[in-house]
Amino acid sequence: MSGASMRPVAGVPGVDFSIEDVRGDFPDELEIAPLERPVDATVRVPGSKSLTNRALLVAALADGDSTIKNPLLSDDSYWLLEALVRLGFAVEADRAGGVATIQGRAGTIPEREVDLFVGNAGTVARFLPPALSLGTGPYRVDGVSRMRERPVGDLVEAMRKLGAGVGYGGEEGRFPLILDGGGLQGGDAKVKGSKSSQFLSGLLMAAPYAAGEVVLEVEGGLVSKPYVGITLEVMSEFGVEVEVREDYGRFAVSPGLYKARDYAIEPDASGASYFMAAAAVTGGRVEIPGLGAGSMQGDMKFAEVLAEMGCDTQTRAESIAVRGPERLRGVEVDMNAFSDTMITLAAIAPFAAGPTIINNVEHTRHQETDRISAVVTELRRLGVRAEEWRDGLRIEPGPAHPALVRTYGDHRIAMAFAVTGLVTPGIRIQDPGCVTKTFPDYFYKLASLR
Repeated sequence: MSGASMRPVAGVPGVDFSIEDVRGDFPDELEIAPLERPVDATVRVPGSKSLTNRALLVAALADGDSTIKNPLLSDDSYWLLEALVRLGFAVEADRAGGVATIQGRAGTIPEREVDLFVGNAGTVARFLPPALSLGTGPYRVDGVSRMRERPVGDLVEAMRKLGAGVGYGGEEGRFPLILDGGGLQGGDAKVKGSKSSQFLSGLLMAAPYAAGEVVLEVEGGLVSKPYVGITLEVMSEFGVEVEVREDYGRFAVSPGLYKARDYAIEPDASGASYFMAAAAVTGGRVEIPGLGAGSMQGDMKFAEVLAEMGCDTQTRAESIAVRGPERLRGVEVDMNAFSDTMITLAAIAPFAAGPTIINNVEHTRHQETDRISAVVTELRRLGVRAEEWRDGLRIEPGPAHPALVRTYGDHRIAMAFAVTGLVTPGIRIQDPGCVTKTFPDYFYKLASLR
């Protein structure tokens, strides 16, 4: 595999859809028609990306056949499924039926000398390398040009401490990565957690198959902490327990074996945030079934932010409902632990009665795009006063104006600013097809609010 551009994929054995199927036929830009009245809807959102990609990988490492129900079968999960098939795993993915089955190989990687392409899927790019170290190699992991810009050196250094043979196929600290295989020895390693929690999650999921105990110490604080909780929960569901010490500062994993099982994916809380925001900004009501009080997803905290803004939120065992107020209040909030909803909040902040301040999200500068800078730029394009600093931003209330919102290929910018368009005429979304990364039928669901 050469270069970092998107390569065409016609489909892979066992996967009943291709990347072209996921992306469908989107226009270059899409105008969002404002709602004529407050929303009143029940919206079913697809399965959680975070849970899906963790469950798919752990199932491949498990002993036996696992069935994953309600997986998110989107751009991101496609690249993981394609990688698993190329690595020799027997995979069946039924997009229409909402199920995927994987024949786990008990911590072994069937094929060697495989080139893998992960698109712009951050979870796949960070989760795969530690697992690939269990194989015989060599493996090469690459992605789109943006993936080559996203830092990966912290993961590589931690893997080397655990005995993995891993190097760079180009620039130091960047993709592509070359994995020599040969297994993990175990031992102690420090993992920097200030840029991405996915480094830690990837190491944790592969750790049970190291030759000895793995002890991971988080260095410099841990961003997006709830996502590590999701990792631990998935590992536990597949039969491996992790000893957690020092309030997520230190983790110990003994040698073990994942056990195959049937596993159901709950709806995606990040995807639900856009519909909660639609209720908030229109003064209407939206209910999300299947996502309730027992959810392990940190992005459920977005509902608490909406409550602080004046919304009536009701979280039941199997659903969450949000009703918007006559006028939202501005808030100041630390969104480090649930930063995927940061753009959702920014997109509705102009309609609040006071300023909104978002803090402690510097790590979002290293995601699909520099999200702090991109959000401020697009708000200003809409005529909204906004300012940024190293790890946050401030948004002043005021009317938004018609404009073309640039998305930078970032699905969350497209989905969040489409909500702005529900109340402001003339909002157009550039490259709306980027939503296929995590929510292929998002605009269909948004239209259903009418």
